Amino acid sequence: MAFRMLLVEDDPEIREIITDYFTEKGQGVFQTETASAGEEGWNKCIGREYDLVILDVMLPELDGFTLCRELRKTSDVPIVFLTARHSEEDRLHGYRLGCDDYIVKPFSLAELYAKSSALIKRAKGTVRSETIVAGSIRLNPYRCTVFAGDAEVNLAPMEFAILKILMENKGRTISREHILIRIWGYDFDGNDRVVDNHVKKLRKALGHASGQIKTVFKKGYRLEE
Repeated sequence: MAFRMLLVEDDPEIREIITDYFTEKGQGVFQTETASAGEEGWNKCIGREYDLVILDVMLPELDGFTLCRELRKTSDVPIVFLTARHSEEDRLHGYRLGCDDYIVKPFSLAELYAKSSALIKRAKGTVRSETIVAGSIRLNPYRCTVFAGDAEVNLAPMEFAILKILMENKGRTISREHILIRIWGYDFDGNDRVVDNHVKKLRKALGHASGQIKTVFKKGYRLEE
């Protein structure tokens, strides 16, 4: 089975190396279409279905953030940002818009391929819905809303991003390192205590539902039903 991927990237060299790598590594699994500008990427999405979209942020005509926002109005296709913009604010903005992953340049082709394959498998293996539910917690990644029971919970961007990761992987232990990489990136020079501090704030905000977040000694955290 072949998967259709759209790569929107204005650097022709990057477009070429990603396309070549996915073609060679996947041995026909990926059918890659490309666009060099945001408007071109948007036009290709109209009336077509893709299994994965990889977006640069700094695009001519229409930037990647705007394109992601427009796609999320009608599609739940997995979206990966691939960009040189590595600030915490940009990364969190990408997650708030509904991206599934955020990879900072320079990047590993092997990592991009592995993450892309995993996202497609997850999307194909489950029915993706607008709201993620675990026990009494409901999270809408597109409207950026969280409910614990009937009460809406107002979360800061960091706590929202951590909860989204835990919700997407409910029942699985997620390491602090994994959370650090997903939210802060590989170039983060702090320690994993920052994750513990934000989880503490998240638990406080969730109130009675905080007990669903379990600490796994020396490993990380797990969200239970």
